[in-house]
Amino acid sequence: MKKLLSKQRSDTPHWVGDGFPVRSIFSYNDVGPEISPFLLMDYAGPAKFPATTERRGVGEHPHRGFETVTIVYSGEVEHRDSAGGGGIIHDGDVQWMTAASGLVHEEFHGPNFAKKGGVFEMVQLWVNLPKKDKMSKPRYQGISSEKIPVVELDKGAGSVRIIAGEYAGKKGPALTFTPINLWDIRLKVGSQSKFKVPAGHTACVFVLSGKVSLSDGGEISDAEIGIFEKGGDELELSVSEDAKILFLGGEPIPEPIVGYGPFVMNSPAEINQAIEDFKNGQMGQLK
Repeated sequence: MKKLLSKQRSDTPHWVGDGFPVRSIFSYNDVGPEISPFLLMDYAGPAKFPATTERRGVGEHPHRGFETVTIVYSGEVEHRDSAGGGGIIHDGDVQWMTAASGLVHEEFHGPNFAKKGGVFEMVQLWVNLPKKDKMSKPRYQGISSEKIPVVELDKGAGSVRIIAGEYAGKKGPALTFTPINLWDIRLKVGSQSKFKVPAGHTACVFVLSGKVSLSDGGEISDAEIGIFEKGGDELELSVSEDAKILFLGGEPIPEPIVGYGPFVMNSPAEINQAIEDFKNGQMGQLK
């Protein structure tokens, strides 16, 4: 059974642009080795927005050296990038953008959501790329909810949506550069479930809402993440309040991490080159 190493939470939201009130749950600066291949998690909302004719979000900005993964729980996100990727994702959809060698993009509330208003809730992850793939071609994956397989758990305990990786013989649609499991889990109060996870991989449980108890007596509750040891291949969760959970697991990338703002590379020289390439327009432009 995997043991809990630490818990993290943030109760101090900040704005990204004017559309995303986020809490930064973790970053590579504080728990890098424990969360690899993940670099950062921002949790936006849940927040209620009034109807508007204005565009809310964050304008054109660059990235290089990693991927962004946006999971929408409520609301809409409209994306556009200089590599030609883009689209609108809705409740239950996922956007998996590979910045890799570099691009610029923008993210706004979807037009229908802005027009009507409502509750907005999403998670955005930054996922590292191995050195050999950091300068590969950018890629965009817009994954609709109906493409994400669902596994119903035994005894009506809940369900697992497999965004990436595999669970109970079903594979998620996301294409990844390294082995990653990303599961959207819903567990019902009073249930107890065991999850098989690869030994040696990172294992993190983020509770968006509800409360889960662990086999060692610990608890993880609203807007809190539990980071588990890499040893062991099983995770047991008991539910004292209906829980909405995101499981993050993956094969660690044992390489140096050097980050500066929107760039994450392996050395200061590569960061300097990214800055120069962006200034020179080599990451493209939004038309």
